[in-house]
Amino acid sequence: MSHTSGVRQAQKEKTRRALMDAALGLLEDQSLSSLGLREVTRAVGVAPAAFYRHFRDLSDLGVALVEECLGSLHHMIGAILAGQEGDEERIEATVDAVAEHVRRYPAHIRFIARERHGGVRPVRQAIAAELDRFADEVAIAFRPQLPAESWPPEDVRMLAEMYVDHMVMTATAFLEAQADHPEAADERRVAATARKQLLLISLGRRHWHDA
Repeated sequence: MSHTSGVRQAQKEKTRRALMDAALGLLEDQSLSSLGLREVTRAVGVAPAAFYRHFRDLSDLGVALVEECLGSLHHMIGAILAGQEGDEERIEATVDAVAEHVRRYPAHIRFIARERHGGVRPVRQAIAAELDRFADEVAIAFRPQLPAESWPPEDVRMLAEMYVDHMVMTATAFLEAQADHPEAADERRVAATARKQLLLISLGRRHWHDA
């Protein structure tokens, strides 16, 4: 790649990043379906035509935000579930990871929470697909820890989906605690509740096939 091409590519990536960041900022108080393309380009200081060099439309930008947010989170959680030995250590590490992700990316988490059941279909589908992939990876992490004779694949998958749903719920709870009551005590309360809930799931997992 020539120096000129490299500079041009760097500028393109910078503009794409600026468009995504501007959209996130504007989505603090509105849904994606109500956001105007010109609002985004005005915030970045580029012509509306420049937007289409990076995204097909606003829903395409929304999908990119989904992939950016959830892509990094589910790989991290999958590694924790596969790498920790005991249930309590695994639960502690998972809750800590979700809390840190919310602290680092509050605007992304708010966007996911709002658009998961929002009015932009491609974004809803992208969120569902990422959570589905998340559940696949959690199931793969759990499978070696569960006896194959008593845990058929569909039950492992059901367990993984419960963990994923709980992670989404916990992330939303952390976000609300940080927004409404930024004191550390509220975040600790959310973390304690999340750990207890995951422990209940873990206890149920151990006795699932005793019923």
